[in-house]
Amino acid sequence: MTIDLNSDLGEGFGRWRLGDDEALLSIVTSANVACGFHAGDPTIMRTVCELAAARGVAIGAQVGYRDLGGFGRRFIDVPPEELSDDIVYQLGSLDAFARLAGTRVRYVKPHGALYNAIVHHEEQAAAVVAAVRAYDRALPVLGLPGSAWLRRAESAGLATVTEGFADRAYTPRGTLVPRGTPGAVLHDPEEVAERCLRMARGEPIEAVDGTPLIVRAESICVHGDSPGAVAMARRVSESLKAGGIELSSFAREAA
Repeated sequence: MTIDLNSDLGEGFGRWRLGDDEALLSIVTSANVACGFHAGDPTIMRTVCELAAARGVAIGAQVGYRDLGGFGRRFIDVPPEELSDDIVYQLGSLDAFARLAGTRVRYVKPHGALYNAIVHHEEQAAAVVAAVRAYDRALPVLGLPGSAWLRRAESAGLATVTEGFADRAYTPRGTLVPRGTPGAVLHDPEEVAERCLRMARGEPIEAVDGTPLIVRAESICVHGDSPGAVAMARRVSESLKAGGIELSSFAREAA
């Protein structure tokens, strides 16, 4: 059995730094790199691409709303054409730095409020799908199982990859508990590692109300901006490997 381990990286800006990108790149198999709209700047993007390429970690474009002040965690009612253009802009920017590092962008993952919005928001989901198809229809896309985003992407001929979250609580319907809700983010590395192993094996985890929930994940996200993120990611990796799960990026073969 194999599974991908991804993390959101390159989320600093200017003199401000968030997370330990270098340490996480020694653990994960795919890097969701911020493209300058919710976080990241040209120097950070170039640095993370170089580090990822040197370690054989697949680079994904972590695209989001144009919302530096809110870290991309606020819904924005963007007209579909404008949203598509914003996505293409971010893809091209990161891809340029990836190519300078000797590789390329290998997949797309929306960030934050955009990720959550296009679980149900059909118009914005269609706009993001249109942008990816226009830029490179060979790019796989990463998202929540059952989302409008993955459904529309699959219908448009894009390769889809289902994602689970290591440290986020789930509703009984399989969506993420909003961050402002108590208990939305999990902090116990042992608890998180155990449930990641269950996800990888296709076994149920507990939803926030205690009911069993199957999360069909081909990739698991370990957040890079949480306290103790590196230790948690390392514990998840160790648990998966000890459980007989091989870590490998879903995008690695797309050379």
